[in-house]
Amino acid sequence: MKQYRILAINPGSTSTKVAIYDGRKLLKEITLRHSTEELAGFKRIADQFDFRKRIILDTMKEADIDIASLDAVIGRGGMLKPVDSGIFEVNEAMKADLRASARGEHASNLGGLIASDIAEMLGIPAYIADPVVVDELDDVARIGGLPELERVSIFHALNQKAMARMYAERVGRRYEDLNLIVVHLGGGISVGAHRQGRVVDVNQALDGEGPLSPERAGTLPAGALARMCFSGKYTEEQVLKMITGKGGLVAHLGTNDCRDASRMADEGNAKARLVLDAIAYNTAKYVGAVAAVLKGRVDAIIITGGIANDKKICAYIAEHVGFIAPVEVMPGENELEALAFNALRVLEGETVPKVYV
Repeated sequence: MKQYRILAINPGSTSTKVAIYDGRKLLKEITLRHSTEELAGFKRIADQFDFRKRIILDTMKEADIDIASLDAVIGRGGMLKPVDSGIFEVNEAMKADLRASARGEHASNLGGLIASDIAEMLGIPAYIADPVVVDELDDVARIGGLPELERVSIFHALNQKAMARMYAERVGRRYEDLNLIVVHLGGGISVGAHRQGRVVDVNQALDGEGPLSPERAGTLPAGALARMCFSGKYTEEQVLKMITGKGGLVAHLGTNDCRDASRMADEGNAKARLVLDAIAYNTAKYVGAVAAVLKGRVDAIIITGGIANDKKICAYIAEHVGFIAPVEVMPGENELEALAFNALRVLEGETVPKVYV
């Protein structure tokens, strides 16, 4: 079988991560950091396109990787219209929506755009896979307390789906035959109910609900939030930043890094320990909630994401939810690997890419 070479691109707010895979073998992984000064001149995230693309190409050249050797390019999916889970070939409709940022500004919007541009240079396909807007919610899960505020699905779909499939493969089962709860612990935290291959309920992990996390305030008391908004003390922009970016760990401890907070706690900082426990406690509560969605029939609870490397946080969650199902800790973001392996599934004929409309 041909060994396909794939370039995976994952743009973040202050970094661009790239990886080259030969089949399932990682050839090279590079994290490119972008300083505040470098990004300050760009009014919109879409304006960073040429800057980030040039850095990727220059870095590959420096690493002595011939881009002509690539068979496909895949980027992290951005804030598109709601879509089913799967792999999508980048088309003009997708690029138009990514450029317009109609559903929100996010660095991941650059993934499909850069992937497509590089692929067009080489005459090869460009894909995205399981973008953050994957929407498989049951209709009943969409209903909130106000018709104007329907619940929406925005979460760590790429990593959640990849880890769920990896777990299924490990235990010799099909993902589509399992009921799983997947917890992604990152800058935001998402807790998804995976019922036989579909995420039928999940908290809106970008700016709406869920556990407090390193950068998110999570679910807040609605009345108190409304009064704060109309107090005259804060602008709309300031309130939105409190909810996403400067909420959670940042608001309580001044850091968005759980490793720093854990060091503080280990050195005797009682507040740091309490806030970290609160993150784990609230995450466990959401696991319990989605266990009810699955009627208690749960094959496993998977804890993943960068913070899953923190053994104390994982142990706290496991102690509270272990009665529901076995807890599997699968740490790391794993997004570049997930992207590359999804592209490989298409190239090897295992699946056919979907069409974005």
